[in-house]
Amino acid sequence: MQQPGWYLQRLRVMSGAEVAHRVARGLRVLSQKFTSNDVPPRELSARDLRFLPPSIAVAPEYLTAAAERILEGRYTFFDLVDCELGDPPQWNRDPLTQRAAGDRRATSIDYRDEREVGNIKYVWEPNRHLHLPVLAQAHALTGDPRYALAIQAQIDSWIAQCPEGWGPNWISPLELGIRLINWSITWQLLGGLRSKLFASAEGEAFRDRWLDSIYRQTRMIAGNLSRYSSANNHLIGEAAGVYVAASTWPLWPQVTQWGERCRSILEEECHRQNAPDGGNREQAFGYQTFVLDFLLLSGLAARARGEDFAPVYWRRIETMIDFLASMTDVAGRLPMIGDADDGRVVDLAPEPGFSAHISLIATGAVLFGRADLAAKAGALDGKTATLLGVEAVRRLGQLRQRARHGFRPRLQFSESGYYLMGAGFDTPDEVRLLVDAGALGYLSIAAHGHADALSFVLNIGDREILVDPGTYAYHTDPTWRRYFRSTLAHNTVGVDEQDQSVQAGNFMWTQHARARCIEFETGTERQRFVGEHYGYQRLEDPVVHRREIVCDVRRRVIEVTDMIRCDGEHRVRRSWHFAEDCQVDRAGGGLRVTSGLTQVHFEPLEDVDSTQLTRGGTAEQGGWVSRSFGRKQPSTSAHWYSRVKGVTVLRTRITYTRSRDVGH
Repeated sequence: MQQPGWYLQRLRVMSGAEVAHRVARGLRVLSQKFTSNDVPPRELSARDLRFLPPSIAVAPEYLTAAAERILEGRYTFFDLVDCELGDPPQWNRDPLTQRAAGDRRATSIDYRDEREVGNIKYVWEPNRHLHLPVLAQAHALTGDPRYALAIQAQIDSWIAQCPEGWGPNWISPLELGIRLINWSITWQLLGGLRSKLFASAEGEAFRDRWLDSIYRQTRMIAGNLSRYSSANNHLIGEAAGVYVAASTWPLWPQVTQWGERCRSILEEECHRQNAPDGGNREQAFGYQTFVLDFLLLSGLAARARGEDFAPVYWRRIETMIDFLASMTDVAGRLPMIGDADDGRVVDLAPEPGFSAHISLIATGAVLFGRADLAAKAGALDGKTATLLGVEAVRRLGQLRQRARHGFRPRLQFSESGYYLMGAGFDTPDEVRLLVDAGALGYLSIAAHGHADALSFVLNIGDREILVDPGTYAYHTDPTWRRYFRSTLAHNTVGVDEQDQSVQAGNFMWTQHARARCIEFETGTERQRFVGEHYGYQRLEDPVVHRREIVCDVRRRVIEVTDMIRCDGEHRVRRSWHFAEDCQVDRAGGGLRVTSGLTQVHFEPLEDVDSTQLTRGGTAEQGGWVSRSFGRKQPSTSAHWYSRVKGVTVLRTRITYTRSRDVGH
């Protein structure tokens, strides 16, 4: 269990209403009894609904190869490649640590305790059943019965091993919601109620077992929706799971009612959790793609039902996709700002090199008829083709032909707190500097935010220079979880070795740094940003950090001025985190950074007390980049330390050249 101090901190960030809500729900769950015959009979006249296109538009060689790997029992997720889950899969076992926790009530399992469940992320990921639609796609494309029979065997084994309310796979309503969405897609691709898989008496019995489990899981989610300080992406995912289930299987009046309620939640949360400028309020780009999938799938289901969401719902989705396109560099990379756990709602594109955010940009291009988004996305991917059909392939090609100027990113996202500087966007000469002056995160615990106020990332051409190092871990490896969220791990200023905001658990912050933009000037050759944050005002001698960044593209110079406002004496650190393929060397009092054709010089304009260069250090030192969950690669981190007293200005000059610039 968590330490007593954690519970005290958690209570402090809850309102009285939330405490009462959680107590009442806990008592209700403890008194809940599960029986084998409490699923009401289905309405005989009701029919299931298909919202996916009838044809499969995925490259068959990639699709069948992915399906064959699943038949062979080889699964890949996070840092596990071709791992074995068992035959049938052991659904309650963590394939990373081999620990299992399936013989207890879900409410008695502490999923945060690795001694009980192993790494819960590695338990839950295969239980999302992202792989079942791949088998269903392969069956729909080839007609090979092996794929359909494998689906039946896996779902039957899951139902047998995971009875309602027991084991780790009934802990999180979000996980049930994702599983229901993947079951919906699998069900549709198999042919629904009219599937040949259900033609025999044995098939009918399987169908009934499957539908009973669908009802039970939908009921569990509807009765345990995330609320108050936990009502972040989980609430959207839970509501989407129920709404997609109610759309696919409107076979019980109770499910229909739950679906109507969750439709209203989706309409509200779409706007509450996503700012008018398109940024997700969790301040985590990975979760923006996650949330978009829930909203899009729910929208497609609603259109198929003939009860489409209001135009403002779709406009917010379009703006969110615009945001992603603006944040994506010329090489198709999205900065790793905030938490990311490689979470996916669906996995419908087996082709190599799939990119979740590029796929969403392509989907947005087709849905909204946007030629500029089509130019940004490039070729259509298998996921978009599966969701929108073969017509989407032709439509995207037409839109790309109409694109005259490519995609022009927006530069200012004042509601979300991001400011884009540079020039030559989406060209080989791109210079891209993105400043973060947004909130720490969403709601009182800001679960997925990082202490990155006034940090920035920098790309020159197609090369990443300064990066956000990513996430790496969630429930386990607490020292690394703390590091990757910390101020130390971001390209900003730290004071007295303190975080700007106060961490109080893996997904909780008790004191939030407030950041704001004071000035933002745009121009074709020169831009200027001024912002400040107040996270260090909690110190005995309060400190305010103001940062000015001037980007002069014509001169190829970036000037960073950090003003530290205080009365007493403090130790200040300026941190720089470089992409893992950057060669970083000391040059005089500064740094020379080389990456491909690009060379960048970082020069402090005042003397520094000491410089620390670290590559692949401890969690207290840094020197790592995590491109995907559970994996980290050595990189170089540089820290300049200065002793300040009273109001102090620290200046950094960044100059850059590319080898082909020489002689011009």
